[in-house]
Amino acid sequence: MEHQENQKGPLAGVRVVEYAVFHAGPGAASILGELGADVVKVESGIADPSRGWTSVGSMDFALPGNQSVAFQVSNRNKRGLFVQLKTEQGRKIFDHLIAGADVFITNLRKTSLSERKLDYAPLRQINAKLIYAAVSGYGPNGPDSDLGAYDPLGQARSGLMYAAGQQEPCVLNLALLDQVAAIATSHAILTALFVREREGVGQQVDVSLLSSALWMMYPNMYFAGTSGKDPNMAWNRLDNSPLRNRFRCKDGRWIMSTHHPEDKYWPAFCEATGQGRLLSDARFIDEQGRKAHCQELVALFDDVFAQKSCDEWMRIFLDAGLMFSPVQRNLDVLSDPQVDANDYMVDFDHPVYGKVKIPGYPFHFSENSAGVRTIGIKIGEHTDQILTELGYSQEKIDRLKARGVVR
Repeated sequence: MEHQENQKGPLAGVRVVEYAVFHAGPGAASILGELGADVVKVESGIADPSRGWTSVGSMDFALPGNQSVAFQVSNRNKRGLFVQLKTEQGRKIFDHLIAGADVFITNLRKTSLSERKLDYAPLRQINAKLIYAAVSGYGPNGPDSDLGAYDPLGQARSGLMYAAGQQEPCVLNLALLDQVAAIATSHAILTALFVREREGVGQQVDVSLLSSALWMMYPNMYFAGTSGKDPNMAWNRLDNSPLRNRFRCKDGRWIMSTHHPEDKYWPAFCEATGQGRLLSDARFIDEQGRKAHCQELVALFDDVFAQKSCDEWMRIFLDAGLMFSPVQRNLDVLSDPQVDANDYMVDFDHPVYGKVKIPGYPFHFSENSAGVRTIGIKIGEHTDQILTELGYSQEKIDRLKARGVVR
């Protein structure tokens, strides 16, 4: 797909101010930045801790100079302003910035926001049309509304850790729920901006890790709420039909089969795999019979799939109109021609790694462009530029720096 470099982002002209840490909040601001919004990341006191987040478990996020890949992921398409909000002059700068903003995003706890006078009420006094987005662990109401939370805690509380189909709870990596919350937050903000365009009013929107996880599991939670049963089932290959299963191929790669309704696809499946004889076997004549004998069927097809490579099977199944996919690792996806054709991963000139592949914006607009322009920011990298835009002279900026108000 050709990029239209001369096209504006859909949110060109929208100003976003972010005072947030780690990913769920900053990630939402980055999404708005990909859509063309001018995002100013405000840091104060101790900078965003994710700047020093260089490893999780066995995963190494470190870049030269104690920089972090994790920070870059969460802070693309932004400008950086470092200002000491506890100082009178620093607070005036922040309030001036809010006065001209369309959106404010934070994921600090309610008590911290209240202590800093950064909750909705005082900011609304400055800018009545402001869209104020608050991201929390468990939601704005209830006994745990001010508890801190990280991605795995949201996974645990929501039931998401059982959605992987394992008997024991399993953490889905890597910051998966944080990213879902970032997407949900951007969705809420865009909706509030639309309402403001229609009705001229600003408002507060609240998103949490818990709400985002439950929304992502909407079918699961709907089933649980209506049936009184837990849909989280263990995925055992021998308990599933070969028409909805995964198989290891000759080259060691896996391939996934998913066909509904099964009876429609059973004949073509048998013919494509060279097992036409099974069509006359009374044990497998319908879906109920195949379910009753799924263990022997899966064992039979394990031997069948082991005879050809994954690519060979894919060609066969595509020709037969069957629905299969190779089971890919993240590195496999980088060379997937379908991913490349749709710019789902795009080339990017990284300041450390050089030319690399990074995720592109997942949606396409016929009249606008969206995507990553910059990645990561230094502490206070754009302080001078932003203060100049706010009307400060260079002489005054230098004095503020000398007093430690900004940097």
